[in-house]
Amino acid sequence: MIQSDSSDPAPAPKRECWVVTDGRAGIENQALGLAEAIARRLPLHLTVKRIVLKAPWRSLPRQVWGEPFSKLSSEGALLRPPYPDLWIACGRASVPFTMAVKDRSPSTFTVQLQNPRAPLAAFDLVVPPTHDGLAGANVFPIVGSPGRATREKMQADAALLAPSLAHLPSPRVGVLIGGPNKVYRFSKSRRAKIAMTLRELADNGAGLMITPSRRTEPETLRAIAEALEGRPHFLWDGAPLGGLDNPYFGILGLAEHILVTADSVNMTTEAALTGRPVQMLALDTANAVGAEKFARFRKDLRKRRVARFFTDRLRRWSYEPLDETARAAEEVVRRLNAQRDAQ
Repeated sequence: MIQSDSSDPAPAPKRECWVVTDGRAGIENQALGLAEAIARRLPLHLTVKRIVLKAPWRSLPRQVWGEPFSKLSSEGALLRPPYPDLWIACGRASVPFTMAVKDRSPSTFTVQLQNPRAPLAAFDLVVPPTHDGLAGANVFPIVGSPGRATREKMQADAALLAPSLAHLPSPRVGVLIGGPNKVYRFSKSRRAKIAMTLRELADNGAGLMITPSRRTEPETLRAIAEALEGRPHFLWDGAPLGGLDNPYFGILGLAEHILVTADSVNMTTEAALTGRPVQMLALDTANAVGAEKFARFRKDLRKRRVARFFTDRLRRWSYEPLDETARAAEEVVRRLNAQRDAQ
């Protein structure tokens, strides 16, 4: 029988961490990605809390809410005590609760992702994108957005996916297709240009691995599929492949080049984690003010030699993989430990 040495230190107890969002995948993945990165550095017990607001509060500004917790619907998490050691929230709906939980649980360390558009002093830490231009003692800006991607996950999924895509020629090109948002739109002419760009790459010997996002319109997928008919390519249709429910991380792991439509900060940031050349596909601007923020984001990427716009061909260059999620996680751990030492 193996006996433990009583002199061995006991494992550190897990701290409770809540991930608080309205459940939208793009929002939740940012908060959960940061929480998972912290958990790789500090023992955590993670709980996802998806909130739902009662009518009419979901459509009213938080300034008229008063006490926020009574505005929660039983259809979602009610955010009842005991409150966690660490609270990570993302999205507009979560902001009033992050601000208010400090009154109920002063020891809870609160982290708000993105620009909360609220007094910064109400949070222990705010993690916005650098292109929002926020600054302060409790502000830790990062390039792009945090996410759940890791290089280890990409490599593991790539190994599973590789046999299913072995028929594709090299260079392998991951193509990440987004969809319209408040800043960019996919016009008929723009969809056609993207489709023709991909066809030219395929005709020149590239192996295209194409994955859409939740915002991708059927018209965009049809244009791409028609342009690539009869040419070697993979266009994900939502079905499992290679034992993976979603081949997205595997595609990033296999890609020698990455093309990404200019609408998505999340996908571009995840592509930058690969260390592979990232080229953006231009889109039509729908909101000039919002486009300025995207332009600042792209400027940050250019300064780090991560990404540039696609012009006429695939180009090769190298850069240090951009892992802003890890950098933010290390900052949260540092501040959590400082808070513990001060108690």
